[in-house]
Amino acid sequence: MEPANERTALQLRSIVKQSGELELSLVSVPIPAPAPNEVLVRVEASPINPSDLGLLFGAADMSTAQISVTTNGPVVTARIPDRAMKSMAGRLDVSMPVGNEGAGVVVGAGSSDAAQRLLGKTVAVLGGAMYSQYRCIPVEQCLVLPEGTTPAEGASSFVNPLTALGMVETMHREGHKALVHTAAASNLGQMLNRICLQDHVGLVNVVRRQEQEAMLRASGATHVCNTESATFMQDLTDALVETGATIAFDATGGGKLAGQILSCMEAALNRTAKEYSRYGSATHKQVYIYGGLDPSPTEFIRDFGMSWGMGGWLLFPFLQKLEPAVAQKLKQRVAAELKTTFLSHYSKEISLAEALQLDTIAVYGKRTTGGKYLINPSKGVGRTDAL
Repeated sequence: MEPANERTALQLRSIVKQSGELELSLVSVPIPAPAPNEVLVRVEASPINPSDLGLLFGAADMSTAQISVTTNGPVVTARIPDRAMKSMAGRLDVSMPVGNEGAGVVVGAGSSDAAQRLLGKTVAVLGGAMYSQYRCIPVEQCLVLPEGTTPAEGASSFVNPLTALGMVETMHREGHKALVHTAAASNLGQMLNRICLQDHVGLVNVVRRQEQEAMLRASGATHVCNTESATFMQDLTDALVETGATIAFDATGGGKLAGQILSCMEAALNRTAKEYSRYGSATHKQVYIYGGLDPSPTEFIRDFGMSWGMGGWLLFPFLQKLEPAVAQKLKQRVAAELKTTFLSHYSKEISLAEALQLDTIAVYGKRTTGGKYLINPSKGVGRTDAL
């Protein structure tokens, strides 16, 4: 058999050049031989999450994208506005692999007992560089999927499920009793709704279309507020009164929504206030921005008193601060409820080469609810069951 380190496979790379150009391409990389406590995974499913798009596209204006073809497949280039190049300084001329998470079959293993036990298993992986045909990964970064689970079903086992669970955990740790979530019709939002229904946690879902509201209500959501409704602020305030939610997680980032949530929290608290205070309610109100679906500046009118906070929340820093036993408990829940609570839906499965087609980029690059794509790096190539 040919040694693994003499074989190559394709990996999707993103590079921002000093010239102000983004380049996306498929690069041939050696298939590594696993170290003693590592396994080699043939990747068969990896989702395109918003966090992946940030690394994939950088600050490029994708409306300027052009495509050419090489022996490895398509190469996409796009211009980065001069004003945005400063934010790209840390990654200039560095070819970066993309893809936070994914799933596949273990086709090679190191000498340790733990690695050998995973041979032939279908595993989910959180390790970066997952838009690759093969990925060598430490055993501890693998989650063995339940028997009968496909890589596609397990591809999103980490980012969205642990983010949703992390939001509820953060709510409890910071002393709140209910929460608000925006972009609530997304895969993540649907997971969070199911978690809150199971755990009897008050949840206010914020959406922007009528069909999204209908879908969530059909899934059992009690409180759904549509930003396009003429009565949105009133509806949100009423829902906050009923749930007592004083913490929110906002996926949009830009625009007025984060500020509107704080304003409605203050209005809800004032409805039951026993006395007037010129400083507003003494109850702390918190909005965490965890996404950037709206790239415009965050705007707010300070009509919500002095006891409030607005900041950033990201999954990986949260997990790093979490006690190992708690983190393991969250992961075990994901594995146990992968086909129910944490079920993900994708609008299309594409290959690595298809991921670099301009018409395909135009769709998944919009980051729209219901438009989530799944990359299958093994699609359209021969499969090797052992290396």
